[in-house]
Amino acid sequence: MIYKKLGRTDLKTSLICLGTMTFGQQNTEAEAHQQMDMAIEHGINFFDTAELYAIPPSPETQGLTETYIGNWFKKHGKRDDIILASKAAGPGVGWIDHIRGGPRLNREHLSRALEASLKRLQTDTIDLYQIHWPERTTNYFGILGYQHNNDEQVIDIEETLSVLHDFVKAGKIRHIGISNETPWGVMQYLMLSEKNGWPRIASIQNPYNLLNRSFEIGLSEMAIREQVGLLSYSPLGFGALTGKYLNNQKPAGARLTLFPDYARYTNANGIAATKAYAELAQDNGLTPTQLALSFINQQDFTTANIIGATNLEQLKENIDSVNVMLSENIIEEINKIHSQYTIPCP
Repeated sequence: MIYKKLGRTDLKTSLICLGTMTFGQQNTEAEAHQQMDMAIEHGINFFDTAELYAIPPSPETQGLTETYIGNWFKKHGKRDDIILASKAAGPGVGWIDHIRGGPRLNREHLSRALEASLKRLQTDTIDLYQIHWPERTTNYFGILGYQHNNDEQVIDIEETLSVLHDFVKAGKIRHIGISNETPWGVMQYLMLSEKNGWPRIASIQNPYNLLNRSFEIGLSEMAIREQVGLLSYSPLGFGALTGKYLNNQKPAGARLTLFPDYARYTNANGIAATKAYAELAQDNGLTPTQLALSFINQQDFTTANIIGATNLEQLKENIDSVNVMLSENIIEEINKIHSQYTIPCP
């Protein structure tokens, strides 16, 4: 396993981070525990979860993922071996009203979110506590362009950051991170931290994969220069980049088979690009999964690649991507495909 420094903190996280959003929906608690067992056996010391999970979000499964992880900690006594990351949900009218009647990023809501997560995770401290998405409406969750709303009433980032500062002072979290953020958002957090002497964001968790390289446009330079490294989520584009959905295949139990509404990575250009990447992998003796994950692993701005799986075979292949190094020629061929299909699935 490869380990990288988390921002300017004293933590070193495994390059492969275990994503857990399937725990409680596609994976039982026993299966979740098997995944965590395998992860630590292969040198993974970084688990990422969220109060929202399992995915898709529902009142019946909300919080189950954290509960499964907490039970695993209690069973094995491994809490001190793991860098634990979780997230507080932002606003989501109509689709996550079951969370605190509609979550906000103010003191009341964040306090309730943190206390509930700590209880489910059976821990006193979360190592990296992240804002899952912004309070304001901006371009995330599949939206490439930005449209401004002058009339929007939101909780200021400064208020949110002040609450996180108090959590750190109280010892309930060690470090803070953001997710689904924009360059403007990153700089606001950094500026306000410096202005007020508050904790600095250590990471940004955004989508990044061969079908969505939008992170490279404005955020990659910030990630490197400001030492706010990327925690890449959806590295396989909901599994699309494995090639298993090509030619209209619908594997039993697969995410897009079970939840066809998650169609971000299956538009016409996305499918065409996926086919081209799969052929490139095959021509070079790689699986599509190895090509997709290794590309992310090799980026200078990547701190961790958040992989998810629904079975141990998938998990093993994902973890082993750390042992694959793409040649300059393969990177060049990837960029040729990218130039033809540029960000087909933001």
